Amino acid sequence: MADESIKGPASYFPSIEKKYGRPIGEWQELVRKALPARHMELVAMLKNEHGMGHGHANAVVAHVLAAEGR
Repeated sequence: MADESIKGPASYFPSIEKKYGRPIGEWQELVRKALPARHMELVAMLKNEHGMGHGHANAVVAHVLAAEGR
């Protein structure tokens, strides 16, 4: 059962790890390496190059950009 106390983009992380079989840290690192690209460019990269769905890609990007203060 998902931890319902987790809000925002991080609430998607367990589903992302389960669906794509990689730890969330690996996805976050891919996004960080592509900075300073814009939000939707990063989403497109995860979708096109790694087959991630739009909602999952958006959650990873939003979380990384917030952590980076962007």
